[in-house]
Formats: sequence, C-alpha cells, structure tokens
Amino acid sequence: MKYRNALLIVFLIIIADQVLKFYTKTHFTNGDDVKIMGGWFRMHFIENEGMAYGMKLSESVIGKILLSTFRLIAVVFGFYLLKRIIDKGYAKGAVICGSLILAGAMGNLIDSMFYGLIFTDSPYSCFSGQYDSLHNMLQNQNRSSLAHLTHFGGGYGKFLQGKVVDMLYFPLVDTHLPGWIPWLGGKNFIFFEPVFNIADAAISVGVLTLVFFQKSFIHKSLVATEALEGATNQQETN
Repeated sequence: MKYRNALLIVFLIIIADQVLKFYTKTHFTNGDDVKIMGGWFRMHFIENEGMAYGMKLSESVIGKILLSTFRLIAVVFGFYLLKRIIDKGYAKGAVICGSLILAGAMGNLIDSMFYGLIFTDSPYSCFSGQYDSLHNMLQNQNRSSLAHLTHFGGGYGKFLQGKVVDMLYFPLVDTHLPGWIPWLGGKNFIFFEPVFNIADAAISVGVLTLVFFQKSFIHKSLVATEALEGATNQQETN
C-alpha cells in the first residue's frame, strides 16, 4: 500500500470528523439529545477535556496541556511510523489500522489545539433538551445559547486547552433492572453508554482490528518482507 493512499484515508476521516464536530458545536446546545434512529442511536452533544470516551489525565489545566502536548508528539511520530511500516512492506490491513488510529488521534488533537481559540463556549444550559428529530430541535431550541465561530484567539480558551466535541450515542439497551439482581437490582441499566465521536471510533476500530487480526497481519508482513528482500537480492546479483 502506498503512503499517499494511507494519507488519503487519514485526511478523509479527519474531514468527516471535523465537519460533524463543527455542525454539532454550532447547532446544538451543550446537553441536547436528539433521536436519529428511534431510541438506539442519538446525537447527544457533550464536551470533554480528556482522552477518548471522556477519560481524563487530570482535572487541572496543566493536565489538559500535558495531554494535548502528548497528543501532538504522538501524531507527529505517528506519521513517521506510518511511513516506516509501509516502507517495510507491512500487510495492507496493518497499514489501514495504523491510518485509522493516526486519523483519530489527529482529529481529537485539532479540537484540543484550536477549538478554544476559534469557538465561543458551550456551557451546560437549562435550554438543552430532548428532541424526537433534528428538525424538531432546530425549530424549538434557543439559539442564543449556541456557540459560534469567532476571531482567532477570541474563543473560550487558549492554545492546547480546547475541549473535544462528542456527539455519537448508542444506548442499545436502556432498561430498569429487576430488584432480584445482586448489587444492580432496581437500577437503570444502559448499554452502550459512552458518548464519542468519529475520531474515537476510528481509534477503537483500528486498535481492536489489530488485536484480533495481528497474527494474520504479521504473517502477511513477513511474506511481503521476504519477497521484497528476494527481489532486492536478485537485482544485486544481476
């Protein structure tokens, strides 16, 4: 697989991720919940200052800056590593997985680096609500509570202190557990509860695919490497 094709995957995912984040940030009040396909797929706008699926390194500003800096270093190294695994003849599946992980890291890094500089804040608001459709939300929400693009540096935060926009919510199971179940009985149970974005999904798909198919990828990579070395030796002999 060629490096430019891997980069195309990376940039297409980043574009899709950023388009959806821009739309969500400027059209949703923080906390808005909109049904897209019944009750099992919703768009639920929240922001987080941490890692994928809302995990945090620290509650402090220093923790946020350290996390964003680590993301930046990881992304720069990721582009170098992606080029290396392609040059070494790794399996196409491994390259695609690497591209997905890199795209996801880059997508969330953009939020951390720039969103605080270019967007006004989206605080949790009493105006947020639950809606049956996007049309219903756009017709009934209070637009004065929406964030908007502003001049560079006039946003809610500083460089590396932006919040990551999440909106994809798949509560596949939302039920009240019977009282006889130990520890959890009588409580509400939701599966799958985390709210995430396209970047998070790309990272998860890339990592899980590598975990489950690593043996196949390693075998194909070894075959490709041996073939490449054989061709190189043949040329030197000639």
